[in-house]
Amino acid sequence: MNTRRDIAAMLTTTFVSWLGQRTTAVALPLVALAETGSAWTTGLVGGAVGLPMLTSAWWARGLRQRLTTGRALAGVLAIQVLGLLVVPVGAAVGTVGPLHLAAAGLITGAATALGGPGQRALLADLCADADVAARMLAWQDLAHRSTMILAPPLAGWAVAVGGPLRLLWAEAAGVALGAALLLAVRGTAAPAAEGATGTPALRHVLARHPEVRRAVTMAGVGGLVWFAFTLGLAILGAETGRPGLLISAGMTGYGAGSLAGALVAPALVPRLPPLATVAAGWTVLGGTFAALPAVTASLPLIAIVAGAGGLAMPLGIGAVNRLITTRTEGAERRAAFAVESLVHDGAVSIGLLGGGAVISLAGAGPTLVVAGAAQVAVGLLAGPWLFPPPKPAPVPPPGRPVRDRVAA
Repeated sequence: MNTRRDIAAMLTTTFVSWLGQRTTAVALPLVALAETGSAWTTGLVGGAVGLPMLTSAWWARGLRQRLTTGRALAGVLAIQVLGLLVVPVGAAVGTVGPLHLAAAGLITGAATALGGPGQRALLADLCADADVAARMLAWQDLAHRSTMILAPPLAGWAVAVGGPLRLLWAEAAGVALGAALLLAVRGTAAPAAEGATGTPALRHVLARHPEVRRAVTMAGVGGLVWFAFTLGLAILGAETGRPGLLISAGMTGYGAGSLAGALVAPALVPRLPPLATVAAGWTVLGGTFAALPAVTASLPLIAIVAGAGGLAMPLGIGAVNRLITTRTEGAERRAAFAVESLVHDGAVSIGLLGGGAVISLAGAGPTLVVAGAAQVAVGLLAGPWLFPPPKPAPVPPPGRPVRDRVAA
């Protein structure tokens, strides 16, 4: 088995598939608006994508434990390709409507809920030890974040040259290429570890691993208040007569900072204390949120402050991955990656859903300050400084009655 080849195939799959998804983020709303003539339908795909993720704790529990090979994960990407083809095929025959957009979102959302955590878990399983796994997961995060910089200008150029519909076909082709790359992955998860842990519920994994639980809690709060940054800066720019400028400066600075952080994360993450690094990452990002309203007069300052938050986040995310790879294995590892994605991505969806109402009531500036303060507070409380986490619960040895395990 060629482990390096398998790892290279998985990292390339991440880059190719995310490059396609981020370019489509520009094209899909344009196609939906052109085909349906209704602005509200442009959000249908995004809204439908979140539903499978939010409910994945119930429907995906058994499925995720079968994703132990590259072939199985390639099958998930193949299903995602089918979902991606719903809109361009419908547009080609002139029948795109709300049902097509919702179906595309549900199918791709289900595939993403399974495929993302599954790919991270298998990548960690392919590595020789936890430190190597942490570095490879950090490289995967770099491949993901690099598409934040590359995809928007590429998508803008492609739309200007050939229109948005071609981008949808290109994304499906890119994800199909990722599926083909995963077919070449020959390594698998360790059967012994999988058999020893069975099919754990997500809540049981969090209960057994207090450090992972704290890291997931911080990710959930960070995802919930993320709307304060994106919606808050956009609304604040409109209120101050600079529509689009503040959010552009903030997102540019955050993207550049996160790419810089992702470049150093593979070297730094294995050397840093994981829980403290997670807490520091979210605390720094929260501090930047709270500071942004004070620097809105200067676009360069907005970019610099947002860049500081972006710089810290890849280190924090890499530390979460290291916590999971060092504390869990087999089926527990797949469940831990799944619950981290569920809590963070689900919280982002919930925050964006209600964020506009919060900002309309409290104002964009105060919302940024309160959101940042909440994130800082959670980072301080959940980190290892004020309340050291308890040791993880021991795994009961097989073959003994439950009452004997408890007594032991």
